[in-house]
Amino acid sequence: MKDYKRQARERYYRRKKKRQREILLHIGFLVLAAALLLTCLTAVVRTIKKTVLADAKAEQHSGEENYVGEKPEMDVQLLPINPYSRPGYALEEVNGIVIHYTANPGTTAQQNRDYFAGLANTGETSASSHFIIGISGEIIQCVPCSEISYASNDRNKDTIAIECCIADETGKFSDATYQSLVELTTWLMGRYSLQAEDVIRHYDVTGKNCPKYFVENEAAWKAFRKDLESRIK
Repeated sequence: MKDYKRQARERYYRRKKKRQREILLHIGFLVLAAALLLTCLTAVVRTIKKTVLADAKAEQHSGEENYVGEKPEMDVQLLPINPYSRPGYALEEVNGIVIHYTANPGTTAQQNRDYFAGLANTGETSASSHFIIGISGEIIQCVPCSEISYASNDRNKDTIAIECCIADETGKFSDATYQSLVELTTWLMGRYSLQAEDVIRHYDVTGKNCPKYFVENEAAWKAFRKDLESRIK
């Protein structure tokens, strides 16, 4: 009789432990399912938020500008990564385009590009630009648009820089340089959903007389912005 009772108790405790394990297992599955569901819901919310923001931005520009999508012809000669002209830091957002001039009359786009490249060895200063436009209108890309260049001081972090070569001390761009500048700038505007007011001079960042002709001739600067608007509409 005692053996029977002992066996009965043992069977009872075994069944009880089994039920407890099953309950714990079920709770574990429920917790895991809840965690997965929360992760999925978070991802969905983030996706919806990004979509709403993108749609809002698209709606803001729809019907206002018809951006030029054709990429102008250019010679891609990326600088070597180095601390002085191409640090390789990511340009996480593009909020503007900054126009510069080289301030060394008669030099070519290639010479200015090679000067930037040479800074990797000389280390004499920190300087570069994403693009250089020559007197004949040729365009050389020196730094990827996904990286910062050392051109626009505090605005390096969120702008793309364009350097323009000049023929003489007036700083006025040749017709070929000007035409390439308009084409390149409007293409970048379309690529990054920018408007004419997002195109600025180096002068507007630091007060430096750069680009000289556009600083000393405000009417020419306004005409340039108007040409941008005319091309993108």
